[in-house]
Amino acid sequence: MTKLTQRTFLILLIAVITLSLILNLGQAYSLWNVADTVLITSRWLTMALLVIYAFCKKSLTTWILISMVLGVEFGYDAPSIAIHLNLLSKIFLNLVKTIIAPLLFGTLVVGIAGHSNLKQIGRMGWKSIVYFEIVSTIALFIGLFAINISKAGVGVNIPGAIDQSGLHAAKPQTAEEIILHVFPENIAKSVYDGQVLQIVIFSILFGIAVAMLKEVHRNRMVHFAESLSEVMFKFTNLVMYFAPIAVFAAISYSVGNMGIGILGNLLQLLATLYVSLIIFLTGVLLPIALLMKIPVKNFIRAVSEPATIAFATTSSESALPIAMEAMEKFGVPRKIVAFVMPTGYSFNLDGTTLYLSLATIFVAQCAGIHLPLDRQLLIVFTLMLTSKGVAGVSRASLVILLGTAASFGLPTWPIFIILGIDGLMDMARTAVNVIGNCLATAVVARWEGEFDDDAARNFNPKMVEE
Repeated sequence: MTKLTQRTFLILLIAVITLSLILNLGQAYSLWNVADTVLITSRWLTMALLVIYAFCKKSLTTWILISMVLGVEFGYDAPSIAIHLNLLSKIFLNLVKTIIAPLLFGTLVVGIAGHSNLKQIGRMGWKSIVYFEIVSTIALFIGLFAINISKAGVGVNIPGAIDQSGLHAAKPQTAEEIILHVFPENIAKSVYDGQVLQIVIFSILFGIAVAMLKEVHRNRMVHFAESLSEVMFKFTNLVMYFAPIAVFAAISYSVGNMGIGILGNLLQLLATLYVSLIIFLTGVLLPIALLMKIPVKNFIRAVSEPATIAFATTSSESALPIAMEAMEKFGVPRKIVAFVMPTGYSFNLDGTTLYLSLATIFVAQCAGIHLPLDRQLLIVFTLMLTSKGVAGVSRASLVILLGTAASFGLPTWPIFIILGIDGLMDMARTAVNVIGNCLATAVVARWEGEFDDDAARNFNPKMVEE
């Protein structure tokens, strides 16, 4: 397709999208009365043109973004079919989960034993933890500040019946339990349960042990781990071809199961979260990137695909392999990516920590309970501890929220209201988690003096897709 043809097609696409929006929004707000067949035809003509555009672009990121739009439309028009499509997204998540353990093991062993620089591992460790704690704490306070301004929980109507079947009450984690959770008792069990931090700890210790071997034995293990890493990156590329289908299925299922009008009375809470996350991205992560001289435009291009996958699937794990590969192509050494990013999945959940502080105060507002500033600060510092090490736990944020509510004498019924839109909230906070961890790898690489500026300036998303 020539440039002139592409420009003509793009103009046609924009015109059709605009016409479809005018027709459908006008119908929704009773500005005019248009036959349903005309509305459906306009929407699906737009979808068809988007698919043609994706074929022309030949970009995996484009396919994923358009699959999200297709998923919304299909879930809205055919909810009875869409609610059965979740199987496809689960298949994708299962395939991705098989990648994580061997990929982390291989890259960490090569990073540690291949360079035999154990002092650098220690430096990266304390630098990462300091960075994680500072950024996560800022995220907590942004959430606290936002919910106190919006007061989204004030005046919420208490529903007559609340479905509490989706969650179980959780007891607060003690400091001993949090620390013990970091260390694996059985590596096979850690892999099975998807405990990323435990896999990281085992791989680091294994890499240190390999580094201490005689050269003949060390070289064999390093070559094995290096080959394993390369195989898993190729495996990732194969699995990512299935990503657009999985994204389409996940979005279709969400819309078909909950409907477009899911927001209801919780629209204000949802808006508060999304605005807070945008403020965090632009007011915290962007200045950090500029301060550390990270090329922002290419960084956005690097994280767009993993962040989109995380947003659509509401799973950080689904984006981990492609995020690691993207950051390596962006100029971050593999040993730093392999150490910082999986560690951040337990210690640097920026989106989740922001959500937790926001949601806890929302619970109090719903119940009409006034929390003084000192009490709110105590909740924030409690969340700094309880939000660690739970990346592999299903609905971990809601479980933590229940535990926090129990600790501070707050009612649980508002949490079960949040459950109704948790999927929409989880999309945004998971995407921010991934973006935050990607930036953390670049920041640590810059601190270590190993960030490749040339690779970052010349980054092309197609380098990851190849």
